[in-house]
Amino acid sequence: MSLSPGTRLGHYDGTSLLGEGGMGQVWQATDTQLNREVALTILPDAFAADPDRLARFQREAQILASLNHPNIAQTHGIEEAEGTRALVLELVEGPTLADRISKRPIPLDEALPIAKQIVEALEAADEAAVIHRDLKPANIKVREDGTVKVLDFGLVQALDPAPVR
Repeated sequence: MSLSPGTRLGHYDGTSLLGEGGMGQVWQATDTQLNREVALTILPDAFAADPDRLARFQREAQILASLNHPNIAQTHGIEEAEGTRALVLELVEGPTLADRISKRPIPLDEALPIAKQIVEALEAADEAAVIHRDLKPANIKVREDGTVKVLDFGLVQALDPAPVR
């Protein structure tokens, strides 16, 4: 299923297409139960019909939900309605780091706090034995207040917590 503005998925009303990611379309939606804006990553039908990919998606969603850090976009849950599955995520407003870089070089006094927050997010993921695997400027948003959010952990890999020898 592909959303369109006004389409409802469970208790989420799709409002606008934000983009296309590695796991499917990303939509801004209104959570009608909690009255908040969220991002929905809609899984392609072929993806949702494959039991192995679906199991991987479920595992990755659980891993993502366990990451609780102010510089990592939060995972709110999974929605399933009429055979369509979606990952429900925090909606992060603001430009991506790629957008900012394309307009002008970022001055050092702005770049250092951005880099520090990215490192803190990655440290938190590392402590949870999670590798991002698709970190790039397009997957980092900088909010108006300067808060950085690392997005799109859709290609995460959970590491075996066994010690390295």
